[in-house]
Amino acid sequence: MAGRAAIAQDGGMSTPRTSSASASDTDLNHLRDWIGRTETLRDTAALQPVAALSATLDRDDPAPAPGDALPPLWHWLYFLPLAPARAIGEDGHPRRGGFLPPVPLPRRMWAGGRLQFHRPLRLGEAITRTSRILDVTTKSGRSGALVFVTVQHEIAGAEGVAITEEHDIVYRDAPQPGAPAATPEPAPADAQFERGIVPDPVLLFRYSALTFNGHRIHYDRSYVTEVEGYPGLIVHGPLIATLLMDLARRERPGQAVRRFAFKAVRPIFDIHRFTVCGRDEGGGQLALWARDHEGALAMQATAELEPA
Repeated sequence: MAGRAAIAQDGGMSTPRTSSASASDTDLNHLRDWIGRTETLRDTAALQPVAALSATLDRDDPAPAPGDALPPLWHWLYFLPLAPARAIGEDGHPRRGGFLPPVPLPRRMWAGGRLQFHRPLRLGEAITRTSRILDVTTKSGRSGALVFVTVQHEIAGAEGVAITEEHDIVYRDAPQPGAPAATPEPAPADAQFERGIVPDPVLLFRYSALTFNGHRIHYDRSYVTEVEGYPGLIVHGPLIATLLMDLARRERPGQAVRRFAFKAVRPIFDIHRFTVCGRDEGGGQLALWARDHEGALAMQATAELEPA
């Protein structure tokens, strides 16, 4: 796979030990200089990652062949972050700098995104991703400073732009000792279809390998519990979004997706099962969400489908 992506395929929060930044260090005016920056990466929609993700999601798909349509969201298998080993930080993430602004806050989270699918990408074709930083904003939350970066991606193949994506990244301060945990939001209780997920370490490791994600919070238990202070391995945000999309595909086979939007609400850990859920809203609209073992909302999403 060719190309080098600037955005990690990561749904957890990073705590590099090389930074002691706080809210006062965040110079928004300087960070806003990154607005408008662009980057173009090239890759090939190879078959092997598709077969591997199908196996990882426990699907019974036929073997992929050249010309097959790439399933929605599976473009995240390409344009991977190929930082050399010397450029990796203690947490397994590439060190900051380059295309994304060097936000000095220590934790980074894949917060959500909005995607429009114009046409399918085809396996075997050369594909291009053109990225542009749309906005950089700052807020002050209960846990301290927050910086939001919005990146637009246009993924194109031989017939032009196939996917338009807006990706939200949030950077935040590390929590203060003794700070109260956020009150969880209850998940909807009116699911019409759902599927239980066991987020065991094999699932998380395979997804990390498929997306070349070295972030240790997803596979290194001693690191995530002893250094980061979490109760278990963190399930990737993009993996949860992919499982929500996969639920929609299982329930509405053969219906193409026009649009998809998702927002991460609460982390999920490998120490408990979770459930992906859905409800038909009518008019080709599906409401989708992930519910943790306590009944709390972990991710919410909507999918707009083509007419059957």
